[in-house]
Amino acid sequence: MKHFLHLNDFSKQEIFQIFELADKLKADNGECDWLKGKTIVLFFPKSSIRTRVSFEKGIKMLGGDTILFPPEALDKKEDIKDVIGYLENWADMVIVRHKDLSLIEYMAEHSHIPIINAMTAVNHPCEILTDLYSFSKKYVDYSEKECLFMGSKGNIGNTWKEASELVGFNFTQCCPRGYEIDGASVCYEIDKAVVGKDIICTDSIPSAAKDDFEGYQITLDRLRYANADACLNPCPPFFRSEEVSADAIDSKYFVGYEFKKSLIEVQQAIICYLLGYE
Repeated sequence: MKHFLHLNDFSKQEIFQIFELADKLKADNGECDWLKGKTIVLFFPKSSIRTRVSFEKGIKMLGGDTILFPPEALDKKEDIKDVIGYLENWADMVIVRHKDLSLIEYMAEHSHIPIINAMTAVNHPCEILTDLYSFSKKYVDYSEKECLFMGSKGNIGNTWKEASELVGFNFTQCCPRGYEIDGASVCYEIDKAVVGKDIICTDSIPSAAKDDFEGYQITLDRLRYANADACLNPCPPFFRSEEVSADAIDSKYFVGYEFKKSLIEVQQAIICYLLGYE
């Protein structure tokens, strides 16, 4: 049984197959009914906006049905292998957004239906796979590009680093000392870090780290030192005047809305790929 819990659960070749499937689904313009008669159980918090909307709409567009629970429904005395043991009688797939990756891994270990990780505290594979898809549409040779991640070690930075190792582009982190991603190439000076970069990604700064990150902000002035066709892709929710300046968001470099538009097709492609469609 194939699951999608980490970005590197897929090989580079499989990622390209998913991208081709996303292209096909986009070309079908919602006329494909591959999920007709399928029921997918979702565990999402109330605060989830983009990921939940795109998953629910994408499933509905393909003819599928969804049943939604809060992730807290999994935080109880009942063993998760018993929860999934019952659910797989009636569901064709489970999509989980929960802070604890080990819980989702344990569920997948005992599941006979595909499990998709929709975000944990340590990774965010669907989000970054979508960014990779959008990245590949903007740059034909994207595997040779330079990526800068400005932010602390966490689910977004961890997954971008994983993506770089899988696809082959260069990855650099910019952060103060003490916030490094394990094994990442780090530049501690933000003015130098932006130079020559093709894609600049950010994550929101944890409240406890704001003093340490003072001066670490992607601004329009700094973006002008990146490559001429560089793009700014902050992970939502982003906060103007914190990790990114307002003028950077309102500039030609910002691609956030456009990059995330493909969440529907890429997540549809992940679902269909795991269910055996090609």
